[in-house]
Parts: sequence; structure tokens; C-alpha cells
Amino acid sequence: MTLRGTWAELVRTKDVDDVIHQNDDDPTAEDHHSRLSKRLSSWDLMGFGIGIVIGTGIFTLTGGQAKDNAGPAIMVSFLIAGFVAVLAAICYAELASAVPTAGSSYTYAYTTIGEIFAWIIAWDLILEFALGAAVVARGWSGYLQHALGLPHAYFGEEDSVVNLGAVAIVAVIGTIAAIGIRESKLVTNALVIVKVSVCVFVIAVGVFFVKVANMKPYVPHSEKGPDVNGLKQPLWQWISGADPTAYGVTGVFIAAAVVFFAYSGFEAVANLGEETKDPGKDMARGLLGTLVICTTLYVLVCFVLTGMVKYTDLSTGAPISDAFSQVGLDWAGVLIDIAAIAGLTSVILVDIVAMGRIGFALCRDGLLPSQVGAIHPKFRTPARITVVTSVAVGLLAAFIPLNTLAEMVSIGTLFAFLVVAVAVIVLRRTRPKMKRPFRAPQVPLLPIVTAVSCVALMTNLAIETWLRFLMWLALGLLVYVFYGRRHSHLARDGKNARDSAKV
Repeated sequence: MTLRGTWAELVRTKDVDDVIHQNDDDPTAEDHHSRLSKRLSSWDLMGFGIGIVIGTGIFTLTGGQAKDNAGPAIMVSFLIAGFVAVLAAICYAELASAVPTAGSSYTYAYTTIGEIFAWIIAWDLILEFALGAAVVARGWSGYLQHALGLPHAYFGEEDSVVNLGAVAIVAVIGTIAAIGIRESKLVTNALVIVKVSVCVFVIAVGVFFVKVANMKPYVPHSEKGPDVNGLKQPLWQWISGADPTAYGVTGVFIAAAVVFFAYSGFEAVANLGEETKDPGKDMARGLLGTLVICTTLYVLVCFVLTGMVKYTDLSTGAPISDAFSQVGLDWAGVLIDIAAIAGLTSVILVDIVAMGRIGFALCRDGLLPSQVGAIHPKFRTPARITVVTSVAVGLLAAFIPLNTLAEMVSIGTLFAFLVVAVAVIVLRRTRPKMKRPFRAPQVPLLPIVTAVSCVALMTNLAIETWLRFLMWLALGLLVYVFYGRRHSHLARDGKNARDSAKV
């Protein structure tokens, strides 16, 4: 085959109409991929979105980034990260309402820029959700250890042998995700109510202990930061040759890149398009509603936190509960611990649900073995792929300390957002008359700003994070070359067409 022919194979695309109607099959059909049940409303989507967004970020990242990089301006860092997330959500909303399907940005890439890029995105999303779930599972186990005084070797990070707490929570949550979307919805919504209520409690009570003096200077003066060189320095610093700094405007943007982790995962809502009652309206409401609510809570919690305690005195492990202890409200720490456990539980649940839907989409397209993505005849979920991914997450969480890899969640998310922004522009040109229940404004300007913003935040991540990300993508390319490229349905259809032409 010629080089041109090979490239044509790699960038072959799915027809948008085929994607839109691929879930219209007979629900009684005896095949591997029958219909996913449409049971979700916009409120349910917001429940899933808030369930995955509010968690590790607000309960742990606020203290460390305020103390080390942004000071009281951590509020601005969250606003910057939230602004980029909202831009991406607007792009997601257009595609998710027009092409409601499991797989989200993977499927969008498949219909616009080609199969090889779609595979890369799916591989990237698997990394994002699997790593995120494993990190959070270990964090959940740590909170449980702190609350009940359990052995560090089996529930903590220090001197850990095997993290049994992380394995246990992944096993329970994976079972719930496999049993059904309705059960996942009920559990997620219940946990969301708990942690949102405690966030409101933190704001309502903490505001009475805010001291303006603690928030001065609002943006601490820039100063020489830790001497971070080599692979640990941000990419932009390596490119520019600038000296490492802390605080100031630079510190605010570095903190924004790190706390973007707090917004990662909201795109999991787009994976539920096939299970949404009215995706034309509900997807946009679910995506944008999630980010508006979460950003508001984040900024208000940061305001209270940095107002209650001087940023230099904040805890980096449990900043919110420690802040209440410092002002004499130890009893409030119990409620905050409950919220943290609830918050982390719901994050794990939505991560695993999202991985199951991405795996289902890959199997349906033939890029992975179709039997793995079979819909369970009773539960109406991709139970098999959900179990497989849950086992993988459990193994990661059991044996590997993943704190050093947390930035990979952010880089994976930002890369997916970048592709979605490009997909909006491409589809507007290639399918201008396609029905779009929700239309992103100012196209192509808004998607271009989204893409540039994502790249800007990505350059604030460490070089070693970029290298790990590229190594993971390289592994994914090997899987595609030796399996997906030959077994995808588009490849099969192309072969059948060539065989027919020969006859």
C-alpha cells in the first residue's frame, strides 16, 4: 500500500449520521451492542458532573497551592481554570447535543479528524479516568485511616504494603457501576447532596471568621521559588530559560494549571449522551450547570479558607478542616471529613462509569474486541468492560503511590479539550447544515481561544508529566497498529468494498 493509502486509512472517519443513529437498534436484538437505556435528565447529569468535579481538588489542592504559589489569589487561579473549563464545556455542549453518544470526545474526533486521532483521544481518556480513580481511591483510604486509626501499611501512604482500603472502595463502586446507571445515579446524587451541603456549611460558618488582614497582600510579591530544574520544571520555564518563581502573576497561573485537576472529569457527562432523555437540551444544561455551580463553590470556599487563616499557615494535607481547628472549631472537622469521604466516593464512581462508556464505544467500533463491550442483558450497562477497568483501577490503587502522577490527569483532560475545540470548527465546515440543538457562539473564535487556553495551561505542567503522557500515547499507538487498525468496523467495511469491487 502506498504512503497516501496508509494515511487515508489512518484518517478515515465515521459518518455523523451513522453515529447519531447507532443507538436506534432493536432493544431486543441478540447482539453484543444493544440499546443503552435513556434514564437521565439534566439534573441527573449535573449530579454526575458535580459528583466527579467536587472532590480531591477542593479538599486538598487549595491549601498547598495557596501556600506555595498563589496566596489568597488562589481564588483567581480557580477562576482561570474554571474559565477554560467553561469554554471547553460550550464546545462539548454543541457536539454532545448534536451527536449524543457514548465516547464523547473520542467519537467527536472519529467523525471529524480521523480514526487514529480518535484512538489517541480514547487512550488519553482511559488514562485520565483510570489514573484519577486510582489516585482518589488512595485518598479515600487515607481519610478512612485518619478517621478510624487504621494501620498505615494497609490504608495509608506511608510504609504502604498494599492499600486494602483503596481496593475495597473500588470493588464496591465498580459493582455499583456495573449493576446499572439508575443505581449509579441514585448513589451519586445522594453523595452530591452531602458534600454540597457541607461546602455550603463551610462557607456559611467560615465567613464569620474571615479577617481582611489574612488576605493581605492578595497577590503576594513574586520571589525566587524552589530551585526546580531538569524534568520537574514547567515546560514553559524550560523553553524560556526563566528562573523559577513563586507567587506573583506567575504563581497564580502555575496554581491554575495544578488546580485544573479540580475541574477534570466534568466531560464524563458527555459520555452519558445515549442515556439522556433529551440530549438536545439536557446536555448543555448538565455541562454548563455543573461548572457554574462548582466554580461558585470553589471560589467561595477559597475566600473563606484564605480569610480564616493566613495563607502561609495553611495545611497542605487537610486545609479546610485544619483551618476550622485553628479558629477553635474542631467539631466542624468531623463534618468536613464526612464531606471529603463522600466527595471522593462519588468521584471514583463517575470515573468508573465514564471508563465503561468509553470502552463500550471502542468495542462497538471494533477498535477493541466487541465481546468485552457487551451490554448486560439485565443491567443494560457495559458490565464486562466496567469490571475489567475496575480491576485495573484496583490494582493501580493497591500498589502504586500515584501522587507524583496526579498532573497527568490535568494534561490528559486539557488535551481532550483541545481536540473537542478543533472538532467544533471542523464539523461547522464539513457539516454546516447538521442539526445543532445547542450552538456554540462566535465560532471559530471561541474554539480557537479554548484551544490556545488549553495549550497555555499545559505548558505550566512539568516536563516529566509531558514525557509520561507521550509514553502512554506511544503504548496506545502500538495497540492500535497491531489490533485496532485491522479490526475496526471502518477497516472491515473498506475491505468488503474492495472485495466486492474485485468481483
